[in-house]
Amino acid sequence: MSSVAIIGGGPAGIMAASMAAKNGHSVKLFEKNEKLGKKLYITGKGRCNITNDADVEDLFANIPRNPKFLYSALYGFTNEDIVSIINSMGVPTKVERGKRVFPVSDKSSDVIKALSGYLAKSGAELCLNSNVQSIRKTESGFELTVNGKSWKFDAVILCTGGASYPSTGSNGAGYAFARAMGHTVTDIRPSLIPLATVERWPAELTGLSLKNVTLRAYNKKGKLVYEELGEMLFTHFGVSGPLVLSASSRIADDPSGAVLTIDMKPGLTYEELDRRLLRDFEKNIRRQLINSLSELLPSRMISIVVELSGVPGDTQVSSVTRGMREAIVSTLKCINLTVDHTLPVEEAIITRGGVNVKEINASTMESKLVPGLYFAGELIDVDGYTGGFNLQIAYSTGALAGRSV
Repeated sequence: MSSVAIIGGGPAGIMAASMAAKNGHSVKLFEKNEKLGKKLYITGKGRCNITNDADVEDLFANIPRNPKFLYSALYGFTNEDIVSIINSMGVPTKVERGKRVFPVSDKSSDVIKALSGYLAKSGAELCLNSNVQSIRKTESGFELTVNGKSWKFDAVILCTGGASYPSTGSNGAGYAFARAMGHTVTDIRPSLIPLATVERWPAELTGLSLKNVTLRAYNKKGKLVYEELGEMLFTHFGVSGPLVLSASSRIADDPSGAVLTIDMKPGLTYEELDRRLLRDFEKNIRRQLINSLSELLPSRMISIVVELSGVPGDTQVSSVTRGMREAIVSTLKCINLTVDHTLPVEEAIITRGGVNVKEINASTMESKLVPGLYFAGELIDVDGYTGGFNLQIAYSTGALAGRSV
């Protein structure tokens, strides 16, 4: 039996500690906060998007960076496994749009209770309010300084998270630990991050959510790098929401100058939309253009679309020409936004970059440089799109590390 220290009480740390303890090891989980899962608590807008119900192969398709590294982890501990654990702890789940898995209660606190209960059943010792200040490799293992006190362990699993949402404890400390052990940390950038736009009109629509639209993202060279149907949100600085967050991970390296296009009516061709517009005009033949689109668009969006089309809003519907109609249809099918910048990494849902995967054994999550040192979760240079994929990475890498220690 080995003594194992887990640093970080998020989903990766909880799974690592639980699996290591189940294998008979003496496990201490050190969490700097006063409770477990502080970042988990705010995921899914407080509802906790536990995982995604996609097939395992589809999971890989939603991990843009280093997906092959996760082969052993994702096959060894699947989305079905985490759902089964949470269900077994008395929290039923449901599957929503995009195969996102949530607790039936829509309360992230229930998921944290379930994971905390699972951890307690495993026999691992939970040490809250415990700040790990340093890790030192010794001849026999590792020496940790925790709240000024020295502890000795045979193995250490780092699950400290990335650099996003530092108020939850993910303040980048794990990168310093990794570097101190001789590891390379790739450039840290935001991923799954809202985007500020050059155009200022989104501010007029702050809070407006668009559903069932198609968002396309083009890098500054004009190459299409993302296309998806779903939901997005206008903000005082630009755009956010699930589609935008996922698109951001494709342009995060060089966001300024990238272009987003919104297809307001992806289910209709240009010709079909033109016929739909004609029908609406026939109903509103005596009105002005600005007052004839209420069945086609959210009310707050109408004036923006009309302005972008270049057709005067006070034009009588009876006077709208074919050319004007084509301009409106073209606008509805392709509203352009130019990205100015991403928000800071501290406001990202996930951190892009981390401990170089070439220095980690993908079959065990053990360091190739320091025997007995393991990594799991966001600290590693892997990240997925929005929709529960990043949490699944955390569970799976944590479980693999805990089982391998």
